Amino acid sequence: MTVSMYAASIPVFKQILGSLSVILDKAAGHATERKIDPAALLQYRLFPDMFPFTRQVLIACDFAKGAAARLAGEPVPSYEDNEQSFEELKARIAKTLAFIDTLPQAQIDGSEERAITTGSGEKARHFTGQTYLLHYALPHFYFHATTAYNILRHNGVDIGKKDFIGSF
Repeated sequence: MTVSMYAASIPVFKQILGSLSVILDKAAGHATERKIDPAALLQYRLFPDMFPFTRQVLIACDFAKGAAARLAGEPVPSYEDNEQSFEELKARIAKTLAFIDTLPQAQIDGSEERAITTGSGEKARHFTGQTYLLHYALPHFYFHATTAYNILRHNGVDIGKKDFIGSF
């Protein structure tokens, strides 16, 4: 059985970003209930050389929109990266999901051999669509989404595996 490029990408991005949005609600509630300054969670990092929570969410969104656009052969939209609250992060996720929903399945299916380049100059990386999705975009997407989850879990937000995976 062959799995389409669309099936291997878009539903995955939608599932995890949807879960991340719900987790943001739980984090905001946690901060309110415990009288924690939201910035303490938003700027928390697991280790000094890692990005803070906010940046983890932004990067997860960037990989979802970037992969979807590149697989569809469309330009990757540019977002400002100025989100600083749980609500703004939820809006970023919603904006990313709305963009992904504009890409027709027919544009993504069959992209296994599409030439995809990320970065430029010395940092340019060249892939085929399938290699890009399976060995670059999805691992990065999951890494940043999981790190965002782990930051909140580490800080006592009452979330678990079902919150991360979501319902489908």
